[in-house]
Amino acid sequence: MGMLRRARTPAQSSPTCRKLWPVSSRKRQSAPRGRTRSEASYDEASRARYRVRASRPGGSGSGGSDRGLSMTRRVFLGALGVVSARLAWLQLIDGPSLASAAESQRTNTATLHAKRGTIYDRNGNILAMSVECETVYANPQAVTDPSGVADLLVEHLGGEKSSYMELLTKDTTFVYVEQKVDQEVADELSAALVKADLTGVYFLSDTKRVYPYGTAGAQVIGYVGTEGTGLSGLELYYDDVLTGTDGEMILETGVDGTPIAGGVSQVTEAKDGTDLMISIDIDLQTVCEEIIAESVEHYEAESGSVMVTDPRTGEILAACSTPMPDFSNLTDVSSLNLRLVTDAYEPGSVFKVITTSIGLELGLYTPDTVYSVPGRYKVGDDYVTDYGDEDFTPEDMSVTYMLVHSSNPAMALLVQEVIGAERFSEGVERFGIGQLTGIDFPGETAGIVKTLDEYDGATAGSMAFGQALSIPMVQIVRAFGAVANDGVPTTPHFLVYRGEEEVEWPVGEQVITKETADTETEMMRQVMLEGTGMGGQVEGYDFAGKTGTGEQASAEGGYQANHYTSSLCGFANADSPDVLVYAGLNGTYLHADQSSVKIFQRVAEQAVSIMGVSPSSRAE
Repeated sequence: MGMLRRARTPAQSSPTCRKLWPVSSRKRQSAPRGRTRSEASYDEASRARYRVRASRPGGSGSGGSDRGLSMTRRVFLGALGVVSARLAWLQLIDGPSLASAAESQRTNTATLHAKRGTIYDRNGNILAMSVECETVYANPQAVTDPSGVADLLVEHLGGEKSSYMELLTKDTTFVYVEQKVDQEVADELSAALVKADLTGVYFLSDTKRVYPYGTAGAQVIGYVGTEGTGLSGLELYYDDVLTGTDGEMILETGVDGTPIAGGVSQVTEAKDGTDLMISIDIDLQTVCEEIIAESVEHYEAESGSVMVTDPRTGEILAACSTPMPDFSNLTDVSSLNLRLVTDAYEPGSVFKVITTSIGLELGLYTPDTVYSVPGRYKVGDDYVTDYGDEDFTPEDMSVTYMLVHSSNPAMALLVQEVIGAERFSEGVERFGIGQLTGIDFPGETAGIVKTLDEYDGATAGSMAFGQALSIPMVQIVRAFGAVANDGVPTTPHFLVYRGEEEVEWPVGEQVITKETADTETEMMRQVMLEGTGMGGQVEGYDFAGKTGTGEQASAEGGYQANHYTSSLCGFANADSPDVLVYAGLNGTYLHADQSSVKIFQRVAEQAVSIMGVSPSSRAE
């Protein structure tokens, strides 16, 4: 059966037979010759559709060629700009921080603590040292059994399980568990963890400060905190010398933060601190601490102090004040103070050595010059008398007698009528009274000493016997040291060697001549032989010294009743001194001849023995 075929119209002819005229001519074209009306209609419809497409943004032709292309270009360029800016921001601005963040996710940094310098006494005994220990840390993400780990930490390190559990379950990859753990304890903990197959706890080599002599010398040496920084004493004063430079170790870690065994690590080595040798003798230091602690209790004083020096160099052989610190239970921070350095007191009659030396240096009198001294002598608006003297009859006294028997009216007379306020003030300043000594201990105070333009009617006469001024007793030690050292003051100090370098300490200008110093020393010998210092004499040795009983001012005005700073400062042997000793009580009801002279005698006896001072042929 034949198929019925439908005739093809011109509109259904093949497209290859059609020609599209360019729409850019923007003129309506008539149908070309030789074409039927149907063909012309078909072409017109096609062109109409093309014009619609051309009018769209980005199209071509009428309505689309300029505006459409421009908008497309703008959109494209805008998008390109945003992408470029973002790339620049990521590479130049965020790049380093992003790289750092990525690096931190695959590394852990641990501090390598520098070994702190060792402190030795003058004989090479170790007073403070840093020993190897371990710091325990953990990666909570690698701890599979927090409870089991916490149990072992409690067993070996002590503490509460809940505290360890809090650390071991933190959302981090690094926590400190315990710092500065004894090496033996750390080794035992490590073995226990391995045996129990518990993971996530690690150990880092560290150092910690130990003091082989315990609390002996603790006030002078000081202590360091948990971060290894000096907090008191010489540990604080020389912290920058003792402290080295910490290093660091950067460990490569896995995704969970666990250090990779054999992984890449970067180590910056720590630089250890500098060793110090100080001047104290630990044996003498220990004895002095025992003596002053017992004496404060025995004489019912508020506190007490001892200092032993070599007056020729200023080296401090022993120094302590009560109360002394216990760093395991530091409830009284005042125990960190070396009161001879940090606290100021009215010195009392020890100051008379300075007073008499000033007049001798000026040539105003000799030790044998005699003055008629009233039983009571007016100073400002008040009268000065000697303790226990109710007979106010004038008495002829030589300058030596005045010093030996410690007469207050006599000293006031010397200053007010012989020396004069101006020359006295100049002499006090030359001796360094009211000025820092430069001792290498934290917290030194200069005290309160009036300058000449601040004097009132009572100042000079009162200062003559050690009142109307308040100073740390290390200034008395320095002044007595000048007399012992032919009139040349030295700087009281602890440090002798920094590493292998011997430290040179400044020497002051000569305050009195050698002749004056020798004359003053001879008068001070008589104080120890027949005066107020007799009880401090050590058999076989030739001491020169002076006692002092200084009243202490009251907060309400005037002076506190039966509240003294009692002291004795002296040196031996007088002709060529090797040791100088200061012993004093603060807040005691007793005068020096009833208390401090006995402390002095005990300390001096130990000092000459331990320091190997030979007996004197002049000893009487």
